[in-house]
Amino acid sequence: MPRIHVCSLSKIEDMARETGARSMVTLINPLYPVTRPAVIEAARHLHISVSDTVEHMDGHVAPDVAHVQSLLDFARAWDRAHPLLIHCYAGVSRSTAAAYVIACALRADSCEVETAQLLRARSPTATPNARIVAIADGLLGREGRMTRAIADIGRGEDCFEGVPFALEIGAP
Repeated sequence: MPRIHVCSLSKIEDMARETGARSMVTLINPLYPVTRPAVIEAARHLHISVSDTVEHMDGHVAPDVAHVQSLLDFARAWDRAHPLLIHCYAGVSRSTAAAYVIACALRADSCEVETAQLLRARSPTATPNARIVAIADGLLGREGRMTRAIADIGRGEDCFEGVPFALEIGAP
């Protein structure tokens, strides 16, 4: 069964090795250095330079339609032969939003509420970036269901760094 693994920046090397991931999504502040694990080929690494914000702020890059569309395009091209690794700085907001978005996108028939509840069950610290989710909701034609489902699971537990987790996305 295809799996998405989510972690913080500090854990990407270990997670890539331990999970067998061969594709990776990085969602991190522009100009923040990220060393891609050797097991991830450059062509299988999507780097999205975006801040963890839900609104435009001076000095930050808010997620926009182009960022989320690139995430969706990358996810649709993922062969699912090996797990996908997604990370942001803390493994709490941008990365958990991306995992939720990908899980919804790859299963057009999926229930947004069930997927959000599965995300919460796998990660008590997940606080998906609401802007990323809302943009994907629109791009996927989910009519607000993704946004409402994430709002319903609420903010995750406070933490400095999320605990790595896996999200099974089911068969295509």
